[in-house]
Amino acid sequence: MAFEIVEFRDPAPVPGEPISDTIETVLGTYDTEAEAIQHGRRVWKEARASGTRDVSWWIVRAPNESLARWIADRSSDREQILDLTTNTLRPVPSRLSE
Repeated sequence: MAFEIVEFRDPAPVPGEPISDTIETVLGTYDTEAEAIQHGRRVWKEARASGTRDVSWWIVRAPNESLARWIADRSSDREQILDLTTNTLRPVPSRLSE
């Protein structure tokens, strides 16, 4: 099974300009979920340090899957996973976050 890291970005609004649509970009496809998450963490941390005003978030999923295996957004220092038993987002356990 392959896994992809997908970035969703809402560009920062420009006064007087129409609000842009969300831009969805597949950043890469990997053989393992761990490789995709590692890439996602790198991109997420770079975006958090960049000072951009864009709203961005990233997910890891199997291609065309509607459920994310890993989720992070630029405005937060927390990684999350979807708990399929309760259908809720949960923080990534600390032992898995590095």
